[in-house]
Amino acid sequence: MDSKPLVAAALFLASCASAPDPIDEPARIIEPDENSRAALRATLHEALGVSVTISDAALTDSSLLVIENQPPATMENPVPQGRIMDLPIQFRLVRNGDDCILINQRDRSRYRLTNTTCMPE
Repeated sequence: MDSKPLVAAALFLASCASAPDPIDEPARIIEPDENSRAALRATLHEALGVSVTISDAALTDSSLLVIENQPPATMENPVPQGRIMDLPIQFRLVRNGDDCILINQRDRSRYRLTNTTCMPE
């Protein structure tokens, strides 16, 4: 029995197998600029539905970003005194292939950061 067709078929099937998906690696932003900071603010606004204030150094030293809930104050409803007991919202920056992905740790939703360069921690 000629085994060449069988070997050829096995090689063909092996070549059709897709490469594994890239894995998420905790990452931090490198060389941040106004465009990357704007992209991060826009992504956080998309994820949370509100504008947030972040440091210019956000995600440059660590892959973890913690957003504390600060209720808005008005003349009729001033900011409550004392501790806010809501858990802070945590985001993790990962690199997946060439993409910088921000992951909301509460629900694992993923947001691709544009205009941003990141490297694994």
